[in-house]
Amino acid sequence: MSDNPAPTDATSDETLTEEDVYEVLEEVIDPELGLDFVSLGLVYDVNIEGSEVYVTFTLTTPACPIGPQVSEQMREFVGDMPGVTGVHPKMVFDPAWSPEMMTEDAKFALGF
Repeated sequence: MSDNPAPTDATSDETLTEEDVYEVLEEVIDPELGLDFVSLGLVYDVNIEGSEVYVTFTLTTPACPIGPQVSEQMREFVGDMPGVTGVHPKMVFDPAWSPEMMTEDAKFALGF
């Protein structure tokens, strides 16, 4: 008698969606601005290939030192989602981030 581990059950109960990943990425907070990466417009793309999640993101400036910390938080938070076996954050600076990329709520919170 053999039992299959939980990941098989987790993926059959619900399909992982980009929206789910974006929701979890709202837990990744920019420590200087105090707002999440999604609201700030710093997450450019989420791509799901099977149980692997690829996240393309940027920082407010190329000189910002938190890139490794952000990548690790993304791996941790998204990696804890049911059915996810790998998380691959990719930091890019093209296109460059600008305040216009923020949600209206984030603009309001920061006085834009």
